Amino acid sequence: MKISIVTDGSYGERAHATIKEEFNCDYIMMDAPTSTFMDEIDLPSETLAQLENADIIITYTLHPDLTLDLVDALHDKVEWIIVGAWRGDGFKNQLEKYGNVTCPENMCDLSENGNPIFDEFVSKFGQPIVRVNCQGDKVVDVKVLRCSPCGSTRFVAEEMVGEPTETLPVRAGLRIQHYPCRAPKMRLFADDECKKELAANFHKKAFENALKKDNNAD
Repeated sequence: MKISIVTDGSYGERAHATIKEEFNCDYIMMDAPTSTFMDEIDLPSETLAQLENADIIITYTLHPDLTLDLVDALHDKVEWIIVGAWRGDGFKNQLEKYGNVTCPENMCDLSENGNPIFDEFVSKFGQPIVRVNCQGDKVVDVKVLRCSPCGSTRFVAEEMVGEPTETLPVRAGLRIQHYPCRAPKMRLFADDECKKELAANFHKKAFENALKKDNNAD
């Protein structure tokens, strides 16, 4: 499966570094438009041709007109488009009307939707899933089964080795906040703490579920 990440700024490089470990993944830089609003944006034909070869496109373009033009030009050429940077619920609704476009609140919020290609991607990246190996009341190993695209789940997993199981989910949720989440910066008027809390809750829940499975296995 082919994934293409397209950006007009500094976002997306961590996702590329993480995703390319599992899938064929391109990282495509575009020039950001110079004005805030533009009636027409020139999309380079060579860039469009490269993006058309993807099964899934992930956009981290911050300029809304550029994002909209990319989605409009490519939604019927690829299986799915994930918009990693969007501004406002109205814009989100406009993009998702294309049918094969999703605008997650956080990239670690992705989950299966029934599309085989999308679900293959989400089997590896999205809402975090971990497996915890314990000896007594201590964590001796954490395996990441599904990672957030930015790699934060792996960061937390490494930090949780040696931690007591009693407080593990809470500590995992707290630890994720030490990983510099960029989601709030990609939302206009976004609440930084709200976005961080979403990521923390996803990881807290992942470790809660992992401990339940570990206890059931015993």
